[in-house]
Amino acid sequence: QVQLVESGGGLVQAGGSLRLSCAASGSIFSRNSMGWYRQVSGKRRDLVARISSNGSTRYADSVKGRFTISRDNAKNTVYLQMNSLKPEDTAVYYCNAEDIVSLLVYWGQGTQVTVSS
Repeated sequence: QVQLVESGGGLVQAGGSLRLSCAASGSIFSRNSMGWYRQVSGKRRDLVARISSNGSTRYADSVKGRFTISRDNAKNTVYLQMNSLKPEDTAVYYCNAEDIVSLLVYWGQGTQVTVSS
């Protein structure tokens, strides 16, 4: 069983920055593929960024060049650095872990990010 706890959300003006953190416990973190997703009320949950166990990354086109995902295996934590934020980035952001051995998928409780214009 994996537990994921997000932090770092909040209210920021357009053009500002936030860094989200997701602390994981309960499994071998270093083998997990980790990701950030976001969801606006009434819409589907969409991929923002993912980072594999070997550090390779991929991003949604809408955040390329503005967001950076990273991981610290020693701290069992994955980060999402968000720069040049736009009002359309407003959403609840969820941390995701995929265990590449068991193939189980886990979600955090979500953290609200609000970008004012």
